[in-house]
Amino acid sequence: MTQESLLDKARKIINEVDAEMRELFIKRMRAAEMVAEYKQERGLAILDASRENEIIRRNSEKVEDEVLREYYVSFLRNNMAVSRAYQSRLIEGMRVAYSGTEGAFAHIAAEKLYPSAAKVAYPDFASAYRAVELGECDVAVLPMENSYNGDVGQVTDLMFSGTLYVNGIYDLPVSQDLLGIKGARLSDIKTVYSHPQALGQCHKYIAENGFDTREYENTALAARHVAEICDKSVGAIASAEAAEMFGLQVIDHDINESRSNTTRFAVFSRTSNRRVGHESGVNSILLFTVRNEAGALAKAIDVIGSYGFNMHSLKSRPMKELLWQYYFYVETEGNIQSENGANMMEALGEYCDKLKFVGTYIKF
Repeated sequence: MTQESLLDKARKIINEVDAEMRELFIKRMRAAEMVAEYKQERGLAILDASRENEIIRRNSEKVEDEVLREYYVSFLRNNMAVSRAYQSRLIEGMRVAYSGTEGAFAHIAAEKLYPSAAKVAYPDFASAYRAVELGECDVAVLPMENSYNGDVGQVTDLMFSGTLYVNGIYDLPVSQDLLGIKGARLSDIKTVYSHPQALGQCHKYIAENGFDTREYENTALAARHVAEICDKSVGAIASAEAAEMFGLQVIDHDINESRSNTTRFAVFSRTSNRRVGHESGVNSILLFTVRNEAGALAKAIDVIGSYGFNMHSLKSRPMKELLWQYYFYVETEGNIQSENGANMMEALGEYCDKLKFVGTYIKF
């Protein structure tokens, strides 16, 4: 048997086993649903360590190959971890990751999208994103773009390098307020703290009042910092919700330059939304790099249009590891997960070094 035919035989066996495992996985998770219901009715803990250890011991003893036995134990532990995560979701509800703290606009967006879910704060966009990749949370709600201050490049870069899909977009109207400690007046404020995006949105107001600025991780943490230092000369640019949360007062409302200030938040999850059909309002996101050939980008754009996908966004981002090279972000109308979309992606591949489907969504 040649090496090539041996490889083909191995792949055929793996494909057959994977198909069987898929059906068994679904069957196992249906049983996990019954276990979750039983535990929820009785207030039992999701983790039963003694039972899990007994199952692992009893089943692993039947694997004679000692090396394979080690991997089989890991396999069982991973299965049980997935089962516990699913039971947790059924019993406790979804866990939603966001960057910042309570009172930040990301928290407000997550609250509006998933009012009954547990919201889990992370210190930065990457940590919230990785939490979903690792299964710590079910979805992440992260800002993609602000109508006044532009793209959130860090989140776009996570789309390019990460494994998650965008399954929903939510537009949150953003009203920035000037916050200060109780008793502070506008004339008292000399320095303001906030996230760079918020400072940019309020640039004109800041300049008119002659404020010094200090950047902070996010708007809500800036508000908390102002509450902690308790200085009348220091203010924060944040939401009214943050003011209430940290015991501050709103000194001035709606100080952002644009009255149509809106932030687009994306919902990221581990699987793509395949239930979206061809109805109006469906949009798709893809990322790609083009080959180093004359006209490659123009040809790629032509391919997208030739299959009937109307682009309403085309942006470039620098590739951090390659100097002066860029990848491209495209949003189109239509469902790329359709048969027509699959044909378009195949044709697009002729001009792209890397081509990545990020998600199909309808706005919430």
